[in-house]
Amino acid sequence: MAAAGALESAIVTGRKLAGHVGGVATLVAETFLAAVTPPFAARELVRQVDEMGVKSISIASITALFTGMVLALQSAVGLTRFGAKLYVGAIVSLSVVRELGPGLTALVLAGRVGAGITAELGSMAVTEQVDALRAIGASPIRKLVVPRVLACMIVLPLLSVLADVLGILGGMIIGTTELHVSWHFYIRTVRDTLVLADVMSGIGKAPFFGLIIGAIACYNGLQTRGGTEGVGQATTNTVVAASIGILIADFFLTKLFLLL
Repeated sequence: MAAAGALESAIVTGRKLAGHVGGVATLVAETFLAAVTPPFAARELVRQVDEMGVKSISIASITALFTGMVLALQSAVGLTRFGAKLYVGAIVSLSVVRELGPGLTALVLAGRVGAGITAELGSMAVTEQVDALRAIGASPIRKLVVPRVLACMIVLPLLSVLADVLGILGGMIIGTTELHVSWHFYIRTVRDTLVLADVMSGIGKAPFFGLIIGAIACYNGLQTRGGTEGVGQATTNTVVAASIGILIADFFLTKLFLLL
């Protein structure tokens, strides 16, 4: 009986997951269709870029800077055993540019931006503002979803570039103060190690991460029911689902970029 109940529960969960994935995929298709057909909400897009990007600079910068510092400290432990601590810049730069810069930035924005989008749209949904838009003939997809999804896709690459620079800078701070590696040698090591493919493989993931965050956040926001309690639950679901989606997408995108 217990096994049958567990199987039934797994089937129900699988159906719900498939329904959510299908709903997000449908929303993405409708979003891109609305994005390439007039009228265009350029002013709202600029406002969302400011709201998501400019106001996320501080948290993204702190995350990247201290990630680079911690990475330099941890790398030095292993490199010192082989007398190679001078090359800590190579480890830090490759790790930050290829993975940690865009990945951690996306996870941070999943918490800040994703939760904010879901809370905003969820509040509109439970107070019937979304239904009011439909009643007057306006498209919620065009008015609410397109600017937010596009803003996420624009903002994340820009913040990833900032995170890459600050992560490498954080490694240099530790390299010069703790490991006694001269700053010009550190910079030369970074310059000799990184190639364009490394930079593009990291930044190339960022728009996809932005799409995942924006689409999941908007979908959960528009599907919110149950008043304020429903808004809180939808916000939590967005952070969890977007974080898992980013990690899964990161694996497949990494495999793809390695094959190119």
